[in-house]
Amino acid sequence: MGNTFTVKKKVAFYTLGCKLNFSETSTIARGFVAEGFERVDFSEHADMYVINTCSVTENADKRFKTIVKQAQKMNPDAFVAAIGCYAQLKPEDLAAVDGVDLVLGATEKFKITDYINDLSKNDMGEVHSCEIEDADFYVGSYAIGDRTRAFLKVQDGCDYKCTYCTIPLARGISRSDTLQNVLDNAAEISAQGIKEIVLTGVNIGDYGKGEFGNKEHEHTFLDLVKALDEVTGIRRLRISSIEPNLLKNETIEFVAKSRSFVPHFHIPLQSGSDEILKRMRRRYMTHLYIDRVKRIKRTMPHACIGVDVIVGFPGETDEHFLETYHFLNELDISYLHVFTYSERDNTPAAAMEGAVPKNVRNKRSKMLRGLSVKKRRAYYESQLGSVRTVLFEGENKAGYIHGFTENYVKVRSPWQPELVNTLHKVELKEIDEDGLVRFEFVKKTVGV
Repeated sequence: MGNTFTVKKKVAFYTLGCKLNFSETSTIARGFVAEGFERVDFSEHADMYVINTCSVTENADKRFKTIVKQAQKMNPDAFVAAIGCYAQLKPEDLAAVDGVDLVLGATEKFKITDYINDLSKNDMGEVHSCEIEDADFYVGSYAIGDRTRAFLKVQDGCDYKCTYCTIPLARGISRSDTLQNVLDNAAEISAQGIKEIVLTGVNIGDYGKGEFGNKEHEHTFLDLVKALDEVTGIRRLRISSIEPNLLKNETIEFVAKSRSFVPHFHIPLQSGSDEILKRMRRRYMTHLYIDRVKRIKRTMPHACIGVDVIVGFPGETDEHFLETYHFLNELDISYLHVFTYSERDNTPAAAMEGAVPKNVRNKRSKMLRGLSVKKRRAYYESQLGSVRTVLFEGENKAGYIHGFTENYVKVRSPWQPELVNTLHKVELKEIDEDGLVRFEFVKKTVGV
């Protein structure tokens, strides 16, 4: 940083978007602490506020200004920095927002302390943003959420060219952490008493590409999974989101018999219509997706399967949408993450004909969200009477402690602080009005 502050300066962080952003914020924050800063909550008075931005949805763009205002309210003289995907895509726009002092792109964000002098306000936001082609090196990171689980970044960037997506423009080419570094980070997390690791990245099934700076795969995703399964102390490993064409049979079979990997998969679909999938330039058709779901359910009948779906993509007619609805309705899946399509600059989809009116997009989104509630409830009901292991989380929410089973059934119980970050065998008994499951302890021993 080249500067030592006589009084310990306070820094606060706000993260928009995905688990990957959260893991990177945590790593950047640890860098600030190493430089002598004190990290405080974003709702507190700080000398500097760092906002890690997202570009996936329209709302993330709009929320940025609101968050800057929040920071200014806390301390009008605070130094405000914007980093992350939106900062890479639209640096000038963010720099023009009143109160923003510094905007850093995809490669600069990891060296943020090098760009700070005395934290005095700038008249205009200062921009340091690379050409995205220069974002070709890898920075490992992880975040510890609520003391019970950690998000471990294993891969960054994407070589896919989906027509709706800005991520390759915001994060660059696909590249991976070295296997050894991932294992070292996992061991570091384990040493802190964390029981669960969630693997994150932009396209984690592509793991191994660019591991040593080349385009070739040094290791595969299956190699990664097998190596992590050997890390001592980690009780649970969860794969976050993986493309259906990259979720190989061998990986499914390994997870089914592994020591630590849990039976929970999140597999983006985006549309149940092959015609729309082609317009999106996805790398599979619906028949492959059906095959993945059936194979998971054959090897792990109790597995939880989450699905990403986009509604209102250009050219999506009522018939296409109903095709998606019926496809999902008949599929043995557990819940949906529904995204309403929004036009993003510099993407092929933004120039496509057949824009779907906003009110129609919203109606379709509502229908699929309703289907998700139905699917989750049916999945939870299918688990009643079974014995599962719950990892309890650290937050007291209105007098209750919550936790997740290995197969992602959310349970709750009256608050008992001694349960935090412990694993217990429970029998799932009934679903309450909030769609959560009540349970009975089978064996009250810590570290089941």
